Amino acid sequence: MQKGFTYMLSNKNKTVLYVGGSKFLKKRVTLHKEGKATEFTKKYNVNELLCFEEYSGFHDAFVREKELKNWKKEWKWNLIKSMNPDLKDLYFDL
Repeated sequence: MQKGFTYMLSNKNKTVLYVGGSKFLKKRVTLHKEGKATEFTKKYNVNELLCFEEYSGFHDAFVREKELKNWKKEWKWNLIKSMNPDLKDLYFDL
């Protein structure tokens, strides 16, 4: 079974959040950093990986992505801060 990931990105000023899902986390975040992933992340310069979750199956990651997209922004920030209190870009640790 193919692993899957959910992830949350933000911009440099931490004013915008983006929730995504992928089978290949590093490759996908690299596309965001290069401005080649989505129009939204390109438009708002959303390319800092603040948190991610790994799942044994992509379907589980997809379900979680949909769940997180329905969360309030405050809840998302609380989750991010619980996993990454310094709000550092985790991309460089992948």
